[in-house]
Amino acid sequence: MALTRLFRSLPDRGRLRAVVETGGVVFAGLVVWVAVAGLGFPAHPYVQVTALAVGAGLFPLRRRFPVAVLLVLAALTGAAPCAGPVTAATAFAVARRTVRARRRGRLLVAAAAVVVVCATLSAPWSGPGPVEYGLALGLILTPAAVLVPGLVGTSYGQQRRLVQALRERGDAAERARRSADSEARTHERSRIAAEMHDLVGHRLSLISLHAGGLELALERADPELREEAVLVRRTTRDAMRELRQAVGVLGPLGRDTGPEALTDATGTRADIESLVAESRDGGIAVRLDWTGPDLDARTARVRRAVHRVVRESLTNVHRYASAAHVAVTVVHDDETVRVTVRNGAPPAPPASAGSVGTGRGLTGLRERVELLGGTFDAGPLPSGGFQVDAVVPAEPGDAPARAHTAGDRTGHDASHDTGHDAGAPPERRTAQVLTLALGLAALSVLMVLGTAFVYATAPHKNAGPSPLPRVGMTYGDVAATGVSDNKAVRAAATGHEPPRPAGTAGCVYPFNGATEPRPGGLIVARYCFDASQRLIAIDRFTVPSVRDAAPWETP
Repeated sequence: MALTRLFRSLPDRGRLRAVVETGGVVFAGLVVWVAVAGLGFPAHPYVQVTALAVGAGLFPLRRRFPVAVLLVLAALTGAAPCAGPVTAATAFAVARRTVRARRRGRLLVAAAAVVVVCATLSAPWSGPGPVEYGLALGLILTPAAVLVPGLVGTSYGQQRRLVQALRERGDAAERARRSADSEARTHERSRIAAEMHDLVGHRLSLISLHAGGLELALERADPELREEAVLVRRTTRDAMRELRQAVGVLGPLGRDTGPEALTDATGTRADIESLVAESRDGGIAVRLDWTGPDLDARTARVRRAVHRVVRESLTNVHRYASAAHVAVTVVHDDETVRVTVRNGAPPAPPASAGSVGTGRGLTGLRERVELLGGTFDAGPLPSGGFQVDAVVPAEPGDAPARAHTAGDRTGHDASHDTGHDAGAPPERRTAQVLTLALGLAALSVLMVLGTAFVYATAPHKNAGPSPLPRVGMTYGDVAATGVSDNKAVRAAATGHEPPRPAGTAGCVYPFNGATEPRPGGLIVARYCFDASQRLIAIDRFTVPSVRDAAPWETP
């Protein structure tokens, strides 16, 4: 009943897998039984089949009751070697699922001991016979049915748990990276919002200042227009307050924001030359190549993006390749502004190279450039250096389209991770199944060979010397002991034998009964049978022997 409920609770795929696994181990057990029974070794072959049937019924319960099922199967294996493949598969499954090493070791040792004890105790009535041969059979079956499958299952289980732990660790690292990228993008947007605050706030301040002057000028000249000027000044003040509140929601501003850092000269050629000069003063060999007109006529968003790309790239050079040569290239045409910062491989790692950066600066640059509708690429060079390449539209639209948003990248990574976590590839699963099947086949062969060896070397009931002929045996029984008539012995006894017993129908003179105890005499054995072919007498008598003289002897 419990087995039926367990089978119904499994999904269709699980049922098919359970049927295939059970059928496979039962088939292996039947092969062992047929091979051993074909050699004529087991005394009770049907007892072996019954044990195999019980093992097949217990095998599906190995996950719910692992300890009990393994021990019972071990006992069946000791009494019936054909249950060995079922026990081997169970030991593999139980060892793979048991996490605690001490418990797993105790369970395997207990199962091995049960196999040896049951094989020893069952040897006189269902085994090879003598107890010592039953002990030998148990010692041979233990490695093949319990120890080797248990060790293989332990290895598979540890590998599976290790891969799962590494996978979870990789997922956690991926989530941390996404969180860091999201934080970097949010920080960059906050920085952009702060820059917008500086730009728009400056313009609104000028509007408010001019509206105040207009209000004073119209106070006497045109009171009605003065009210309009007052409305403009108040609206400008409200806009300033709402702008500060909106920017304040984004969090603290970066260190590069504010009127002192963001000016109308930010991102122009003079500004970039100033950044390059600061890096030269810091000990870095930097070369600037500028192609095309200045950026003073471009919008502030473009100029600040160029400024940020150059400054962040030079900052990274200061941190990780301060001894390398750096080339800053700006190409400005009618459609795009391309900024490339490339550094060579440093001759020696800097002192601070042990602290690897988080990559948030590059993520922020990507966010800023892609918000303008541009492209951004950063990565190591084959020569050992590093390159940052950004292409910004010279006239970005009001609603820039991004080639790959953060959400798109995250969704792509998530789907990739989900597919990776779904399980091992089908080819790998097929290879594992074939490996386990071949291993079970090899263990089954070892069980057959070991069982045949023990049964072949154990003494049997018919072993020992043949029984001697005795009076009352039939002619066939006497002949089975090796007694057969010999014409030479019969001729030697003719004329020298004593009278035959009464009722004799015939006699047999075997050669193995003729001996020569002394020169000139030959002892002959005679087996006399009556008309019903019953042995009625065994006589031994001496007859003279004749031998030819040697050529050199004188008669």
